[in-house]
Amino acid sequence: MAIKSVIPQKPIYHILIIVLLGFLVYSNTFHAPFIFDDDLYIIENPAIKDFKFFTDTANLEKLVMYKDIGNFFKTRFMGHLTFALNYRLNVFNVFGYHLFNLCVHIINALLVYWIIILTFRAPFFQKSASEPADEKRNQLIALFSSLLFVSHPIQTQAVTYISQRFTSLATLFFLLSLVMYIKWRTIKQQTMSNEQRANSYAPGAMLYAVSILSAVLAMKTKEISFTLPVIIALYEFIFFEGKIKTRLIFLIPILLTILIIPLTLMGVKGSLAGTDNMANTLNFSRWDYLFTQFRVIVTYIRLMFFPVNQNVDYDYPLYNSFFSAGVFLSFLFLLSVIIFGAYMFFRSSGERGLKLARLISFGIFWFFITLSVESSIIPITDLIFEHRLYLPSVGFFIAVIASVMILKDKLNLGIADIGGIVVSAILILSGAAYARNAMWKDKIMLWSDNVNKSPRKARVYHNLGSAFLKQGRTSEAFEVYKTALQLAPKDEGIHLNMGLVYEEMGQSDEALQEYQNAVKLNPSFFKAHNNIGTIYAKQGRLNEALQEYQTALRINPYYAEVHNNLGNVFFDLKRFDDALREYQVALKLNPTYAQAHNNLGNVFFEFERFDEALREYQIAKALLPGYVGIYNSIGTVYFKQGRFDEARQEFETALKLDPNYTEVSKKLEILKKKW
Repeated sequence: MAIKSVIPQKPIYHILIIVLLGFLVYSNTFHAPFIFDDDLYIIENPAIKDFKFFTDTANLEKLVMYKDIGNFFKTRFMGHLTFALNYRLNVFNVFGYHLFNLCVHIINALLVYWIIILTFRAPFFQKSASEPADEKRNQLIALFSSLLFVSHPIQTQAVTYISQRFTSLATLFFLLSLVMYIKWRTIKQQTMSNEQRANSYAPGAMLYAVSILSAVLAMKTKEISFTLPVIIALYEFIFFEGKIKTRLIFLIPILLTILIIPLTLMGVKGSLAGTDNMANTLNFSRWDYLFTQFRVIVTYIRLMFFPVNQNVDYDYPLYNSFFSAGVFLSFLFLLSVIIFGAYMFFRSSGERGLKLARLISFGIFWFFITLSVESSIIPITDLIFEHRLYLPSVGFFIAVIASVMILKDKLNLGIADIGGIVVSAILILSGAAYARNAMWKDKIMLWSDNVNKSPRKARVYHNLGSAFLKQGRTSEAFEVYKTALQLAPKDEGIHLNMGLVYEEMGQSDEALQEYQNAVKLNPSFFKAHNNIGTIYAKQGRLNEALQEYQTALRINPYYAEVHNNLGNVFFDLKRFDDALREYQVALKLNPTYAQAHNNLGNVFFEFERFDEALREYQIAKALLPGYVGIYNSIGTVYFKQGRFDEARQEFETALKLDPNYTEVSKKLEILKKKW
């Protein structure tokens, strides 16, 4: 069967195939929950809940957030802006966040396709006569590279893990900037004459402006974009031609954007670098990190060829010596790959040069250059993460598909034969990616898998314990947290969650002790202050509870749960106006906060504003239909309004949900006497 009978040749069909495959591979992710540090960047990040922080970042100084989140807000401005837009549209409904991430991923795949198509129109390839067979081959190289990009399971972390949008969004701006530069440069090459001035930007000036703007946006999305000017310069000198002085003039505005990230980082209070700031507290040196990265990059390459045993949170060993066998052999391997890339460049030169070898060379250089920000001498807390391969994978896939096409010619294979092999590989990878995405749908499944693969890492036990706790599997959570505390006894977050487990087990004194341990380790841990306040409130120590809640709000005034809890204390103290204010603030921060709606309804009920109370109760009921108390509240309002039949229905529903609800039983008896 001819390959063209399987894959149409028209670009519009290629685009449809890329889009369709992307949606199919990620069709099971739209309801995957927030996971890992999505809580920090989205749920508990006050800066994305009010656009004033984007119009004037000085407002950030009023907030006390988790370390580095405030710094990253400034250095990764565009990513946070998209989170704010998602929050405004979706609040905490994950569907909208996942849809945005997937759209970015598919657009990136289309940009990869476009880059390769444009590359074959660049002077380097246009100098040789292009036959129809070459044109079909070129389209297939673009299509296959793009399909590998959109379907490879290594991409799942950058797409399905919501807060890794920083990586995929930065890649979008990165690729768009390159595409616009290539388009502009191609027009420039075609229209430039000897009479035109070397620095004339008139042809396609808008394309050039978009390239610059996209470069700026990339720099304001994630630090990996630092390599963009280098990639554009590399592309210019590999695929275009002209006088060196003229080409440098073209590149100067692009190259100047490289200053954006250093200048932004210098403006971040108390930090020269977002990633490097985390490294200041690490127990390993830059050289240790570099030596380890030689091994890490080899692992990355293995994952690209054989994506098995993928892991959310690797427990990777740290290497301290360049001459340890693993490091030195990895260095030699990586050096040989770079030398091969240089050889491919020279192999492609000359009239009889192997033209496709230039693509292999470019892909190899792309891979190492774009990986250099996170895999060089700038130490980062986590030694390895799969999402760091997202941008470098573009070069990898280009190099692989170009190599396959050269191999086809060397072995005298038909395009149908090699195409069938590649299509089969893409289908296998798509199935693997779909299966990997299924892991993200269930936190317990994901973190249980991670515990099996990283059994000595406290953080994965912590995350698994949180997943168990959320599903009410208290005893399992307790055992997992015990292991986590053995591995990391000074982790305040683990102490906090151990306290939650004790609360679930009815051991409030032990819970209080764990929360206090968390505060000792981190006095600014507002969640621990909130939980201490909750224990005090349950014990009737309302003034002490009030103090803890107010302390939590001084640390983070944008924490909806604390406002709700503070409102509860005010309500118990009969300070209804203060309670009303706190509940309204909580709902401004989180409009889908069912308990706050219910509590606001209680205040309106105290004020005998029954219509407003009923409205809030009905909202709470829609948000949390399994909450039995809300039916009692609604029934009570109906009773007060003389709507006895409707009141009876609500009370009966409450009793169906909880037959032992004595308060409702008494109200039904009273209602029967009146009826």
